[in-house]
Amino acid sequence: MFTGTLRIDLRLGDVHSLKQKRSVVRPIVAEVQRRFSVSVAETDHHDLYRRAEIGVAVVSGDGRQCRDVLDSVERLLADRPEVEVLEVRRQLFSGDDD
Repeated sequence: MFTGTLRIDLRLGDVHSLKQKRSVVRPIVAEVQRRFSVSVAETDHHDLYRRAEIGVAVVSGDGRQCRDVLDSVERLLADRPEVEVLEVRRQLFSGDDD
């Protein structure tokens, strides 16, 4: 069993309030969850209106599949014109890890 996590730090484009931030972040979170069947949420920068961190977790019996899903999520977010990817942190855990 493999577990992969991805944390993507984003700068949001033309956003001037927390309400506008929600209108950008919520559709991103929903699309990632719908397209990839992963656990996903906004995980940091809740009080900053031009920043967001999106956290993603995936579990699979195959480490390659975990990496492929995380790569696809990262590409999806990098291709969105309303956000800029500032930093990506990724971890992959094997069921054999102690």
